[in-house]
Amino acid sequence: MPRVLLITNPAAARTRSRSVDAIVRTLDAAGWETELIATGGPGDARRLAAFGVSQGVDVVAVFGGDGTTMQAAAALVGTDVSLGVIPGGTGNLLAGNLRIPSAPVRAARALVTATPRLFDLGRMERADGPHFFAVACGAGYDARVMAGTLSHHKRRWGMAAYVATTLRLMSELRSTEHVITIDGVTHSAWATMVLVANCGEVIPPFVRLGAGIRPDDGLLDVVVVRANNFGQSVRAVWDILRSAPQIEGVDGYVRYARGREIRVETDPVQPVQLDGEAGGETPFTVTVVPRAIRILVPGGKGRFGSEAGTD
Repeated sequence: MPRVLLITNPAAARTRSRSVDAIVRTLDAAGWETELIATGGPGDARRLAAFGVSQGVDVVAVFGGDGTTMQAAAALVGTDVSLGVIPGGTGNLLAGNLRIPSAPVRAARALVTATPRLFDLGRMERADGPHFFAVACGAGYDARVMAGTLSHHKRRWGMAAYVATTLRLMSELRSTEHVITIDGVTHSAWATMVLVANCGEVIPPFVRLGAGIRPDDGLLDVVVVRANNFGQSVRAVWDILRSAPQIEGVDGYVRYARGREIRVETDPVQPVQLDGEAGGETPFTVTVVPRAIRILVPGGKGRFGSEAGTD
């Protein structure tokens, strides 16, 4: 009987008690032994996940948003304990990239027959220790949008709250000087934002940052966006949507690179986000952690389902 620690975040957008009860019933009906515990404040998800690891659970499942999920994931790096993702927040970017159903009960049903797969993570060292991201981190305009979107607006309006903030801040678009060092090679760029991506989709499944961005290739992808007004931002988004290739000698609105260690410095200092959560300010350095974590992914009878599976 698989043992699962289910961590819920009562402050997330869609984690109502009736949804939690339905998830527990779904896991119990599948023969899983479920222990339910709720976060009470910042950092709780990581501590609770570490407790689950120490108690020998097979799965730490998180019903919440990307922030709570990545807190728990940090405690699972390098262990054999799998991460289960049940989306309950606003963005749920990791769940979207993995094609996990957005409805909580459907996600729980997918979880019990999912296959554990090894994924890379990005790691950023900050003053309070290492932070990890599964989808992307970034500096500049995207971080301003994340920071400028109020929690109660996210709970009420969901993704529309981010869209409203994006439009509200559009007049503040300005490219600033960035120094980007990729595997020891330094580049200068004027940019509105710089994203370091582990997964390819920022609005799954509709908006991909670029072709070939994968969370299991041992690399991180750098996406540099330049825009100084509304028209240029529309052009940049269009280039991203059609995965426009980088052309040598052409100063386009979107540029791409790839590496294992990326450092971003800016003038002036810019805010930073990791999977939609505030991550301090520039400068920052991120490194890829290959095959860092096992995540349960829909699409097969995994080793926690009724048939045997492989990682």
